[in-house]
Amino acid sequence: MNKSELISSIASKTGLTKTDSSKALDAFIASVSEVVAKGGEVRLVGFGTFGVSQRKATTGRNPRTGQAIKIAAKKVVKFKPGSELVAKANGKK
Repeated sequence: MNKSELISSIASKTGLTKTDSSKALDAFIASVSEVVAKGGEVRLVGFGTFGVSQRKATTGRNPRTGQAIKIAAKKVVKFKPGSELVAKANGKK
């Protein structure tokens, strides 16, 4: 499902217009992005948690030459699914 299909799905389930559904989805994305950019997390009970974690600096290998390369530390965005979402993915209610 892409963004336009998601907007159509939201519109059909809520009775909102596609324009309003698009605005709501854009606002959700912007809100989550702002919180995550500040290092916070967004918890949606039953759905999951969006957050940031720190990845340590490591040493990797160039697959072509085998030469060691340094991989810098960085922050990564993570999503941890909630138990209800996992249950639905496994065909349970």
